[in-house]
Amino acid sequence: MFSVRVWDLPTRVCHWALALLFLALVVSGQIGGDWMVWHMRFGYAMLSLVLWRILWGCVGGYWSRFSNFMSTPLQAWRFARQFLAQKTHAVGHNPLGAWSVAAMLFCLGLQALAGLFSDDQISTSGPLTALASQAWVERATRWHTGSGKWALLALVLLHLGSIYWYVRVRRIDLLRPMLNGEKILEHPAQESKDNIASRLLAAVLLLLCATVVGLLVESGTP
Repeated sequence: MFSVRVWDLPTRVCHWALALLFLALVVSGQIGGDWMVWHMRFGYAMLSLVLWRILWGCVGGYWSRFSNFMSTPLQAWRFARQFLAQKTHAVGHNPLGAWSVAAMLFCLGLQALAGLFSDDQISTSGPLTALASQAWVERATRWHTGSGKWALLALVLLHLGSIYWYVRVRRIDLLRPMLNGEKILEHPAQESKDNIASRLLAAVLLLLCATVVGLLVESGTP
């Protein structure tokens, strides 16, 4: 058996930060009232992390790069047809998991962007509502409070269900590698670079993404 560093520290921190932010957004959005100030702040942080993960998908650790785990729709379909009979375990994301990651990032990013243009017609409006027409604000609000929210909840439930299935049926622990970065494999595999230099690069990229989001928010402030 071989212990392989699959998930670098920045990827793991991003994963758990996204999970916590999602929970915080759901709770603060349901409570409403004064919590909407924090709801918007959580949304800005979410958008920053999504932008960061896209950049990290280009320059991050080996198994965090889109080029090393994304599959074609045909590959995902073939994997799905034989999913229950699969005997091998992918080093990184399997073909279905790859598209799940892409869908999650897309929906999280779209949800956060829609929030910037949303207006509840009561007390809370996104910072960019003044820059869009009323028709676009209404579309963004409907998506943010309706279809977008339910699409994300469905993806999260699918994600949790998949983890449960792997743990209970396949006896494969997907949580521990996302905590310590290591996977125990039956064969050697390429390891993800996870050193001081790569972590500093991740921090610089996160600061850059947060700055971009901050400038974007300020652009709509009177």
